Amino acid sequence: MFEKMRDSWTKMVQPLVVRMGDLDPSVLTWTSLAISIVSFYLIAVAEGNSEGAMMITGAVVLVLIAGVFDALDGALARHQGTAGPYGDFLDHTIDRVVDVGLVVAIGYNSVFVVDPMAGWAAALLTLLGSYMGTQAQSVGLGRLYGGFSRADRLVVTLGGLLWAAWQASSGGSGLDISSFHEYAHWALLGNAELNGMTLALAVSFWGGLYTFVVRFIETRKQLMAN
Repeated sequence: MFEKMRDSWTKMVQPLVVRMGDLDPSVLTWTSLAISIVSFYLIAVAEGNSEGAMMITGAVVLVLIAGVFDALDGALARHQGTAGPYGDFLDHTIDRVVDVGLVVAIGYNSVFVVDPMAGWAAALLTLLGSYMGTQAQSVGLGRLYGGFSRADRLVVTLGGLLWAAWQASSGGSGLDISSFHEYAHWALLGNAELNGMTLALAVSFWGGLYTFVVRFIETRKQLMAN
């Protein structure tokens, strides 16, 4: 859904892109990664108190700033006429590193998540969903964006983190699902509490699975039609 806002975003940042002049777009790409790594640390170590709430909120702000840098690099390269294979390769590589790093960091927050393996599981399915988009390109098709997009996943994840920040600041707790059907526990990747972080992991995992299936089916359909 949010991928459709790409054209509007490009027009909005054009004045800023023009002012950047001859700045190397890769500087923006690497800067976005550095900012993201700081946010990962804040998320992983945040405690369930007011200080932890500030750390989680700060991490959300940093992720948004990193996202701006990540979006600007491509716009700048196109404006300069320097867009090429390496820039595209670097941009997508950093995107995948950030995608994985974000959910793994969430998984390592022991205040909200029981087992860090939930973060790794979410990371795996996130990568598989993204992989199917590029795999379609490798067999001669256009890049696929169907399913649960990166932008959609990021919005849900950041919303979940803000929920976790509120929970930490208020001393509240999430929804205990231990008395629910066993499938509810399974759906939350082994976690017994539905909170902002477990929600983010579950959405990344199941959204990644859905994206993988949708893109696989669409790729097969296009290949069989040729």
